[in-house]
Amino acid sequence: MHKDLLRLARGERAVRRHLALCLAAAVLAGLLVLVQAEVLAGVLSGRFATSALVVLALVVGARALLGLVQGVAAGSTSTGVKSALRHRLLSRLRELGPARLATHRSGELVTLAGRGLDALDPYLSGYLPAVAVAAVVPIAVLVRLFAADLASAVIVLVTLPLIPLFGALVGMRTKEVTERQWRALSQLGGHFLDVVRGLPTLRAFGRARHQAEVIGRVAEAHREATMRTLRVAFLSSLVLELAASLSLALVAVPVGLRLLSGSLELPAALLVLLLAPEAYLPLRNMGNKFHAAMEGVTAADEAFAVLEGRAESLATDAVTKGAPETEDAPGNGAGTGNGAGTGNLAGTGGTTARPATGSPVPDRTNANSTDEDRRTGEAGQARAPGGAPEIRLENVTVRYPGREEAALDDVSLVISPGERVALVGESGAGKSTLLHLLLGFVTPDSGRILIDGAEFTGDDSWRERLAFVPQRPHLFAVSVADNIRLGSPAATIEEVQRAARAAHADEFVPALPEGYETVLGERGANLSAGQRQRVALARAFCRPSADLLLLDEPTARLDGRSEAAIVAATRELSEGRTAVIVAHRPAMIDLADRVIRIAEGRVVSAELIGESR
Repeated sequence: MHKDLLRLARGERAVRRHLALCLAAAVLAGLLVLVQAEVLAGVLSGRFATSALVVLALVVGARALLGLVQGVAAGSTSTGVKSALRHRLLSRLRELGPARLATHRSGELVTLAGRGLDALDPYLSGYLPAVAVAAVVPIAVLVRLFAADLASAVIVLVTLPLIPLFGALVGMRTKEVTERQWRALSQLGGHFLDVVRGLPTLRAFGRARHQAEVIGRVAEAHREATMRTLRVAFLSSLVLELAASLSLALVAVPVGLRLLSGSLELPAALLVLLLAPEAYLPLRNMGNKFHAAMEGVTAADEAFAVLEGRAESLATDAVTKGAPETEDAPGNGAGTGNGAGTGNLAGTGGTTARPATGSPVPDRTNANSTDEDRRTGEAGQARAPGGAPEIRLENVTVRYPGREEAALDDVSLVISPGERVALVGESGAGKSTLLHLLLGFVTPDSGRILIDGAEFTGDDSWRERLAFVPQRPHLFAVSVADNIRLGSPAATIEEVQRAARAAHADEFVPALPEGYETVLGERGANLSAGQRQRVALARAFCRPSADLLLLDEPTARLDGRSEAAIVAATRELSEGRTAVIVAHRPAMIDLADRVIRIAEGRVVSAELIGESR
């Protein structure tokens, strides 16, 4: 019995009434079995006249009516409990807010509030009435059997506990496999939503197909867990049926032999044979309903874990706890304050954060110039240029479906190899659309794009040549290292750390609880905006083969300290590459060799800032 669910049901007046009516109807219908067996045995043995069949028909009709009442009341009970639990769960999520929910993927919470709580129906409408019947009817049947035939009653009394014993043994295994199935379902829902949200990032780094394979593996794991659960359910039904059948045989055979020998009267024998199965039936039904209800019970456990504030992850991935921020606090050392530092990560037990193995926390005192030299040198060593591309747009027009005006209108533009271009203009002018063209996310309605004189295809081989840093980078619920090596899956931890240093991410990553192996919250929830941006830049540094750098307002919403770090890292990253930067802030515009102004989908001016740096 789930105490929290019963407490919730008792706390709702309407639900309490419906639950009481459901249980009462189920128990009364079960007790009428005794009357039905008594009348039928009397008619068959000749003890009652055939007119008693009218009473039998009334009893059968009453049981059917009680079954109908039970079904209606059970449905109302289930609806009321689910509505109350959903209301409390959503209210709790609203109270906690995103800062406290960094341990849960939103896909898992959606699965919990939807499919998970819907799975409570078998528990509330099936298992609870079965438990009430199993607690009353077998005892009543035993009492009547003791009055009818002592020997048969003793056999039933001895064999009856075998049903709940076997049911409990199988139930422990059922609970284990059902929890595994629920974890697989939660992981599938959470991972799928995470992938859908980060699909532009995955496509930009050529990892979309890989994630499709990952989703296939997760779905296969859920299928296997479901089949394992069904296998256990079928086997448990077999065990309970065998135990009940053997117990009934132990009752029926002696009754038949005693009836033949004349030591047992026919009315008593018929009554025993009719009532004995009814002693086992409620326990068998309860066992079968238990299996159907386990998914709902597991979901209820997770729901009450959220309501009670227990910091448990819904899926198999353990994520670190922390408070997300919109931006770094000015003057606050990254990684040591409210962003993702050692003192504000829940679950660390107040201990000092442990850096990654082999990656000691660097000493920042009086080491700025040394760090800069080291970063610049490492950035150059990591770069293995294959030739910065020339990009040529000829009379390109892009029009999104459902919109009459063009996002880009007859745009012609040439970006020279190794040139750094800043795209400026008001929001909606078409800057991001131009980036999406180069990423291959959008195809032009007219005109053409040439890369080094060849027709642009936008396939995966092209994306291997570029590095993309969006305005709001999507970080996945995996380790920091895996987020950095997104575009270079084979990168070693040394290469990951080198990229992090070049992007100034090593200022905070070693201070995380597990260093580079720290599993991030959904969308990098336990990092500040500036820290997330630096991890995204480290991704770009981790792609030494990238010849084209695309940045979409990487310093938007950042404070001055974070902006300075991003600008410095971007300057190093763009060396020797063709760079297209969507920028609003002067610091990013100053990086460019040329500023191109876009307004209403058209290039209105191009201003040369200076010679290539």
